[in-house]
Amino acid sequence: MTAGAAAPAVADAQPAPSETEGPPSYVALGDSYAAGPLIPVQTGEPAGCQRSTENYPAIVAGVLALPDFRDVTCSAATTEHLAAPQPVKPGVNDPQFDALSEDTGLVTLTIGGNDIGFGEIISECATRSPLAPAGAACRDFYTKDGNDELAERIDATAAKIAAALNEIEERSPDARVLVVGYPAILPDSGPGCFPAIPFSPGDVAYLRETEKRLNEMLADEADDAGVGYIDTYTPFIGHDMCTLPGTKWIEGLIPTAPAAPVHPNALGMSAMATAVIETLAGRSVPVVDI
Repeated sequence: MTAGAAAPAVADAQPAPSETEGPPSYVALGDSYAAGPLIPVQTGEPAGCQRSTENYPAIVAGVLALPDFRDVTCSAATTEHLAAPQPVKPGVNDPQFDALSEDTGLVTLTIGGNDIGFGEIISECATRSPLAPAGAACRDFYTKDGNDELAERIDATAAKIAAALNEIEERSPDARVLVVGYPAILPDSGPGCFPAIPFSPGDVAYLRETEKRLNEMLADEADDAGVGYIDTYTPFIGHDMCTLPGTKWIEGLIPTAPAAPVHPNALGMSAMATAVIETLAGRSVPVVDI
């Protein structure tokens, strides 16, 4: 996918139907990068989850004509909320695993970012980094004791991902499970776009490598569990928060399209859906201008 291209077209990307089985039931699990906060139209079920009818799971279910679809994704979810209720304002999201059953045929999972403190990291870096535009104040903060705190958080989260995948297997033994990784938030190379996005070049490099470390962990855990991993980072290269409206698939700290700050917009959700559908369909879906 090239910079400047519109989001992928997915309307005709359907897998060949089985002669003996109908469309599989589909359960979507995960956090805000699956839920689609502030992207119209919000379902309000519950309102505090900020779940969109145009998030990537909904697009996948629609394109593949999956009539039995349960989207229990919720903004701010951690791995804890897969098995426990998540209080949100307003409402409560039931344990996400409760949506699974022996009849579930497809599961997507996007989780782990909040386990390592995604919101806190963005806030700390947006505050600290501008104080040292020629340095790396955010990196220095998280490595001040000689260890990389964020790397340690990622390592600690690996066991939680492994446990989650094991539980999915227990509850839905016949399901095809796909761990969907996190898209490129910052440019894949170069210094970033300070001060429009208030991260110094040194901190851009640090945050970029941290996200890649998180995605690598998720891919490793998926491989160890014998399930699929969907790379959404690569398709988003050239569509990060530093690019122009219409090109960007990730909004900046001040969004220019309906979406939460530092989250995929509607174009981004379409691109994430395409990455999932390409895997399920076993073929490439073209990128077209719209």
